Amino acid sequence: MTIIVTGGAGFIGSNFIFHMLEKYQDYRIICLDKLTYAGNLSTLKNIMNNRNFRFVKADICDREAVYKLFEEEHPDVVVNFAAESHVDRSIENPEVFLKTNILGTQTLMDACRKYGVVRYHQVSTDEVYGDLPLDRPDLFFTETTPIHTSSPYSASKASADLLVLAYYRTYGLPITISRCSNNYGPYHFPEKLIPLMIANALNDKPLPVYGTGENIRDWLYVEDHCKAIDLIIHKGTVGEVYNIGGHNEMSNIDIVKLICKELGKPESLITYVTDRKGHDMRYAIDPTKIHNELGWLPETKFSEGIKKTIQWYLENTEWWETIISGEYKNYYDKMYHNR
Repeated sequence: MTIIVTGGAGFIGSNFIFHMLEKYQDYRIICLDKLTYAGNLSTLKNIMNNRNFRFVKADICDREAVYKLFEEEHPDVVVNFAAESHVDRSIENPEVFLKTNILGTQTLMDACRKYGVVRYHQVSTDEVYGDLPLDRPDLFFTETTPIHTSSPYSASKASADLLVLAYYRTYGLPITISRCSNNYGPYHFPEKLIPLMIANALNDKPLPVYGTGENIRDWLYVEDHCKAIDLIIHKGTVGEVYNIGGHNEMSNIDIVKLICKELGKPESLITYVTDRKGHDMRYAIDPTKIHNELGWLPETKFSEGIKKTIQWYLENTEWWETIISGEYKNYYDKMYHNR
């Protein structure tokens, strides 16, 4: 089987590639990535010489480049992780989110139609559902929860989801969609909450927390997410949406305090900053459907996953320090300058 993984130099995409190459020795995996600010080619350095792996630098909005790749590889499956994904950045510049997340998705699906791909999988987010009140812990997002977006980012992802479902209904394109809760784990870009707090705490820098830090997220260890997508593309029902949740609800402030405790850093480093515009209060996913249909359940408790994540950042300081310094952006040139 040949699989194109878009956005594979990013956090979740790279972990998915590692999972697939390790599990399926006879699969060919092609990573298509534009290498925007969150794409880091050095993340993939240990597999660059793997005979079953190929990296291609291109934009999913570039129809000519996408079609050329499909013509060369004739993929069986496409898994689309490629997306502008940081909410704060979407508030500052919505246009690039609409272009990549919606028009890029369209370009990929057009290529899938033209070249007869047997499965197109769209990686989405629980943020398309909006948020839940803090005083209703009994409420969860299901696949039938109405879409109710809060930011340009989540609106662009919801738009892409609707477009994917329309391509299934109109053209019969064999699609699946997954909507996941907040991921954490190795190779998480250091502007996100958990890696930012780890990096800042290790450098004794302030730990900026939005508002009062009461916002609750359902945290999913990235390896568990990758296993879920693996199941969906192999056994999931065409045309269906699957929610992937971690059953690990934690408030932002409790996570920051836990990181301080694990690293032996004082809570006095915590600094409360002006809250994000339209900041969702609580996300919580009910993954009953994927459990009943495909047998998936999250394997990693947050208490275990956060320890593994902190340990990874302690053992891989060079990886995140080069990102903070901006040096990681030069890695592609170093790798391909003489090729």
